[in-house]
Amino acid sequence: MQFIRYTTPFFSLLLSGCVVGPNYVPPEMPLPAKFSEGGVTSNGDVTVAAWWAAFNDPMLTSYVEQGISQNLDVQQAIERINSAAANLTIAGASALPDLTLSGSNTVSGQKGKLRKQTYTSNTSTGELSLSWLLDLFGVYKRNTESAEAALDAEYASVDMAKLAFINDIISSYVDARYYQRRLALSQANLKSRRETFELTKSKFDAGAVARMDVVRAEGLVQSTLAEIPSLEAKFRISAHRIATLLGKPAGSMVEEIAKGSNQPAFREDVNVGIPADIIRNRPDIRKAERDLADSTAQIGVAEAKLFPSITLSGSISPSFGKNERGVYGNLTPWSFGPSLNLPILDGGGLRANVEVAKSKVTISYLNWKSAVLKAVEQVENALVAMHRDARTVQALKAAVETAEETLKLSTSSYKDGATSLLDLLEDQRSLSIAQASLATAIQQWAKEYVALNSAIGGGYSPVAKARF
Repeated sequence: MQFIRYTTPFFSLLLSGCVVGPNYVPPEMPLPAKFSEGGVTSNGDVTVAAWWAAFNDPMLTSYVEQGISQNLDVQQAIERINSAAANLTIAGASALPDLTLSGSNTVSGQKGKLRKQTYTSNTSTGELSLSWLLDLFGVYKRNTESAEAALDAEYASVDMAKLAFINDIISSYVDARYYQRRLALSQANLKSRRETFELTKSKFDAGAVARMDVVRAEGLVQSTLAEIPSLEAKFRISAHRIATLLGKPAGSMVEEIAKGSNQPAFREDVNVGIPADIIRNRPDIRKAERDLADSTAQIGVAEAKLFPSITLSGSISPSFGKNERGVYGNLTPWSFGPSLNLPILDGGGLRANVEVAKSKVTISYLNWKSAVLKAVEQVENALVAMHRDARTVQALKAAVETAEETLKLSTSSYKDGATSLLDLLEDQRSLSIAQASLATAIQQWAKEYVALNSAIGGGYSPVAKARF
């Protein structure tokens, strides 16, 4: 009783142990109160906002909703969660006692003329063994912290894959519609220029114009024809990309996508929030923060190996057998006791491992800080570009209207003989250039809208924020 009285506190202390290494503290860094062209109001949780609905395009919306679960990159990221969860189980199991039960039964004897043993031996044995490495310095606790952080990082990786998918598929869809629009413009221009060519030929036959005018009109028709194959190819390439992102064969969706026609144009502004919001909403920043937590826990794991470790082990091995006289007997050896492992000389390897772990923490922190700064830069750049693209689109719309009216007047004058063919062709080219520039500006504006929403971390969990 005296032994139990004095040793119980000692073993309690051993079992509770202590934890070496630094406790994790989430990183912080100063950020401006607002973006240069943004407001001062937080935008809250934008990860659940289906911002692409602003395009008012049901086909685009359906592709985004399908692909969030069907995209192969997202599926791979989800599968890596299973591996990280298993590692967390392994880390937790390491802190528990290892108990193993084994058993065997052996029947032996001899046969033949030269046998020396006339009886049959029957022996049954079993063994129950226990091994438990006491977590005196928190190695298991730190390993578990590391595994938990790694699991959280994999969840963030899934969100990163979703955000990248949304960015990619909407941008590809915007490109497909842009090339489709350019095709429609080229075909309309081709029709108009063919009409001009036919009109010029008839005037030439009547002796009203020179052969040079016919050649010029025909050359403009041929140059327009030359634009079309390249635009058709680029449209199909964009459609192939959409199919691949949805996990389908490349050529399977060309006809489906070709049914639409309008270029996506959003109809609402973006509340970008404040720089502090992106730390919460951007999955790449969250992953970098979880990687930092993982690295911090590994310092404790490395430091714990500098200290002694105690392992409690024991076994009991009963055996039962029958001898040559048919008499049963048993034997039950057992053992139990602690063993001590004390590192003394290791050439500085264990200390070097601690320094390696500390260096990884520094690298992880710098990576987190870099991710935050790059995210702020991306938001700033996209916000600046989107605001200026909006002005460009409005100006080009006015330019197209002016060019259309000019061409209408010029065509009428050419039919009446009041305007030369060169003036008419120049007005056709001006309209063609203005229309193409407007289509390009609308494409760029839409892609900047996509880039801005991606930069603030919007929409990768549009239904609910839930783990798989």
